Amino acid sequence: MKDFLKKFLKQIDQEENKVTEEQLKLEVDAFYVVLSNLYGTDKLILKASKLEALGLMRSENLGERVLGLQKLTHDDPTDKPVPGLEEIPALLQEIEEHIAETVAKRSVEDRLNQAVAEKMQERHEEYLKEIKTQVLKETGGPENAQTLKKLALLEKMNATKPVSSAIEVLRPLTPEEIIGQEKALQALLAKLATPFPQHIIIYGPPGVGKTSAARVALETVKGFPDSPFHRDAPFIEVDGTTLRWDPRDVTNPLLGSVHDPIYQGAKRDLAETGIPEPKFGLVNDAHTGVLFIDEIGEMDPTLLNKLLKVLEDKRVYFESSYYDPHDPQVPLYIKRIFEEGVPADFVLIGATTREPHDLNPALRSRCAEVYFVPLEPAQITHIVKQSARKLSVKIEDNVPEWISEYVIEGRKANSILLDAYGLARFKSPDEKEVIITVEDVNEVLRSSRLTPFIHKKVTPGKDIGRVLGLGVSGFLGSVLEIEVKVFSGLEGKGSIRFNETAGTMARDAVFNAAAVIRNLTGEDLKNYDLHVNVVGGGRIDGPSAGLAVTMAIYSALKDKPVKGDVAVTGEISIQGKVKPVGGIYEKIFGAKQAGIQTVIIPEENLREVPSGLKGIEVITVDNIEEALRIAQA
Repeated sequence: MKDFLKKFLKQIDQEENKVTEEQLKLEVDAFYVVLSNLYGTDKLILKASKLEALGLMRSENLGERVLGLQKLTHDDPTDKPVPGLEEIPALLQEIEEHIAETVAKRSVEDRLNQAVAEKMQERHEEYLKEIKTQVLKETGGPENAQTLKKLALLEKMNATKPVSSAIEVLRPLTPEEIIGQEKALQALLAKLATPFPQHIIIYGPPGVGKTSAARVALETVKGFPDSPFHRDAPFIEVDGTTLRWDPRDVTNPLLGSVHDPIYQGAKRDLAETGIPEPKFGLVNDAHTGVLFIDEIGEMDPTLLNKLLKVLEDKRVYFESSYYDPHDPQVPLYIKRIFEEGVPADFVLIGATTREPHDLNPALRSRCAEVYFVPLEPAQITHIVKQSARKLSVKIEDNVPEWISEYVIEGRKANSILLDAYGLARFKSPDEKEVIITVEDVNEVLRSSRLTPFIHKKVTPGKDIGRVLGLGVSGFLGSVLEIEVKVFSGLEGKGSIRFNETAGTMARDAVFNAAAVIRNLTGEDLKNYDLHVNVVGGGRIDGPSAGLAVTMAIYSALKDKPVKGDVAVTGEISIQGKVKPVGGIYEKIFGAKQAGIQTVIIPEENLREVPSGLKGIEVITVDNIEEALRIAQA
């Protein structure tokens, strides 16, 4: 810059003509350009504003512009008179010297700063080398004989071959291996395969493949076009009954927590500076994948509500009284965690053995619902054969069918098979080929005190005063044997007796039946002694036994037999109408398991009958007369 000014001034001196005002203006403009390059345009304007020279810089008057230069180069904010044209050359010479001095200082400062930075870097590297050397020279360290012994034990454990778990061997890996849940699995896949997958609750009895189906469904939809799940999408599994947390959020494995630096102790480098340390939870581990919570109906209600908030926000937010957003020592990642939260965008799949009305309504409103069903004997047989192939073991022909009479759960069937497999190997330890016999299975059943799951209640022909009703408990249907005995000749002194253990609903059903019988036959039951018995003392929690009780009383009173392979369900009104009841799917399944050929249900329950039903006939009725005609035909 200095050379540029000298060259410019020399050119002016060499000119023969007298310096004109126009030439002075060019020289002033050149000085302003030099100052702009020296300070920068923004800083020059800021400096001019502070020195009250901004107006002088922009003036059209040459003297005022020179005065502005004088203020900027001398850092002088005082007011001075505007110089005349004859004074300007001398002032410009003085300004040139000030600018040259400033440029020289700036150049020296830059060289010094660079030298200082290089020296500091050298000293820093030397200091690190000294520390490393000192550490290497130190003897002893944190290790001692006890810690080295534990280290050796840990290395030995890692070197040993892990024991293969039967659960891992028999676990279904493809949709085809999920037996008996084809429709439920299809519904599950349909809810995950879209670009906008839904949160899901799976209902069903234990051991029918809910967890395996969820895992297989995720792996299956990963390969679909436009799948929302990438190949590495995680499947995080946890049991809702084991989730424990502290209401103060000191510890929370599901949602995460914050370790304070005083009582809990964050990492050493954080604790020494008093900085809290956030700990991620399972919801963060499940980000972009599936969080599967088994027995979600057993979760703590408050923790479940916190989880629902995460489902809405798709992030987890952390709080701590120890966090200071203005502390310069806080690492950037911790600052972002506290200020922005941590992503937790996942699909929730919950499984439960509870009934829908037992679950949190807020949870149900956010989730699609899929129902798994108990397994039929043929499906249990298929599972046993499939598991035998995975175990590479031979079984006698009757083994699968024999196991299927004792269980309705795939998991329990596999457990019996594994016990029999272990027993067979124990009996013949030297045999390379293991064969599981029916006797091996019988020994396992006896040692486990197991009895057949279904007791056949179907009788050939017809019976008087005996009707099979249908009940449901949880997701399992059952057959209730209701029998009635009528004693006549009491003329207004009769009474009705029934199982008190059957519950108040059974008592109401008997009283309703008495009104219907009187309306149907004209007989006053006060003239008879009636004994109504639910065989086995089964508890009736709903009104669905009303139709069965009424039909049994009518059969005993009028001495008209009823077919022994027909089961009925439905509420009876005092007008003789058959009203709808719940659990139709489960009741039909229970009747089929018990060998029932025909099921009579209320007409209004027709839409609940599963499609494609085989092996059993379902007939709908509107009133007691229709039901009696079918059962007595």
